[in-house]
Amino acid sequence: MGTRKMKEIPPADRPYERCVRLGPERLSDEELLSIIIRTGGRKHNSLETARQILGLECQGGGILGLCRLSLNELMSVEGIGTVKGIQLLCVGELSRRISRKCAGERREHFSAPDAVADYYMEQMRHLEQEHLCVMLLDSRNALIRELQISKGTVNASLASPREVYIEALKHRAVSIILVHNHPSGDPTPSEADCSLTRRVKQAGELIGIPLLDHVVIGDHTYCSLKREGII
Repeated sequence: MGTRKMKEIPPADRPYERCVRLGPERLSDEELLSIIIRTGGRKHNSLETARQILGLECQGGGILGLCRLSLNELMSVEGIGTVKGIQLLCVGELSRRISRKCAGERREHFSAPDAVADYYMEQMRHLEQEHLCVMLLDSRNALIRELQISKGTVNASLASPREVYIEALKHRAVSIILVHNHPSGDPTPSEADCSLTRRVKQAGELIGIPLLDHVVIGDHTYCSLKREGII
């Protein structure tokens, strides 16, 4: 059998040239990704390599799947070595940070659960384990500091009110909001979520630093335990 010859892309149709001519907003996901990886492998051009990356089923595929891929998964594509794989991981991380920064600038205060969900969605919805964070707020509900309290298993995130309020007192918070993710994508609170929320709420009432809400992040959806009547 003969060696497969790499398919040549006509100069006018090359993603880089199309970007110069039309602007990045007119390019497909595959074309944008192919510009970042620049070259393909021995058998595929950069556009075909980009198509293979976006077609990986291990994390659901597509442009959103790119944010979930590990270095080993990226390197399973012919033409993607360590350097290109790390570059792609950094692209995914930059996209999450940009999204989060934009959400933070749009929402100066965190008095509503949708503001909290916007701020954390891209950061937390891709995580494969539960992460519990506490937002420390000032008297205007502006963020003083955010802290990760625990990193749990896929099924549970373990923390105590003591851990939460040690940090709140240390940083002179006026109020707090709990945030954690459900790797399943379903933000419906578990009994353990509700139990932790009640215990933190009770501790906050005694200390004088109220728990304003506990927001559970799913996949493009969230649940506010305050809206659910648990707080």
